Amino acid sequence: MKLVSFDIFRTLGFPDTKVLKPEQFLAHKELLKDADWVLFPEYWQLNALVHGLKCRVFPSVASYRIGHDKIEMTRAFQAVAPEHTPWTLIEANGPQEQQAVWDAMALPFVAKLPKASMGEGVWLIENRADWQRYCEQTSVLYAQEYLPIDRDARVVIVGDKVVSAYWRTQADQGFYNNVSRGGRIDKGPVPSVVTDLALRLARELEVDHAGFDIALVEGYPYVLEFNRLFGNQGLAGGSHLKVAILEYLQRHAEPDDPDGPTVPPPLWPVAV
Repeated sequence: MKLVSFDIFRTLGFPDTKVLKPEQFLAHKELLKDADWVLFPEYWQLNALVHGLKCRVFPSVASYRIGHDKIEMTRAFQAVAPEHTPWTLIEANGPQEQQAVWDAMALPFVAKLPKASMGEGVWLIENRADWQRYCEQTSVLYAQEYLPIDRDARVVIVGDKVVSAYWRTQADQGFYNNVSRGGRIDKGPVPSVVTDLALRLARELEVDHAGFDIALVEGYPYVLEFNRLFGNQGLAGGSHLKVAILEYLQRHAEPDDPDGPTVPPPLWPVAV
């Protein structure tokens, strides 16, 4: 395979891979057109690469577009798995809408900025003052029911396979499970009901590289979000991820090639 990468760290050790700086991509149009895959471009490059140069990109276009905005992501979840999506209200940020959302939500509830990651831009709303501070910092209102959990599961998907699944337990200050905000990794068994939901969402939404965050409430899974670019703290160094990506790229570039690499058995424990 001929590969072009715009992210040297995420493709370190990939064979036959030319690494380019994103801002220089228009100086290498023929190289990009000739590549089997273009890997990890910046979001702002997507339309030029896909529609202009007809490149095949990884992660998928859906991974980029759905994963770019929590509002679009939640609406996609509501379209394909409403029964596994926490109750969410999304409204324009005006005085009437602020009051209507406040009246509709039971305390406490969660409010989010449309574009944020690693636990940033997420509020636990416990009173009217919390709600007012949030409203002053967002262009769109995003309010979601609070789930009574002390952990969530991170399920890493590449293509149609689960590469890793582990728990993220709550930080000492409470509320946040993100490792970047003080959450801790627990390698205990993740139930198949959680990994099955992540696989279903990835398949139906055509997302081929993501870390899905899924909460379990009394045994029932709820999807919170996914991150197209996720951390590797729970991936045992990331070598297993690299093999999974290369196998997926090889299989879809040359689907009849019997000599393509294969993914080893999953590393994570799954509860039965």
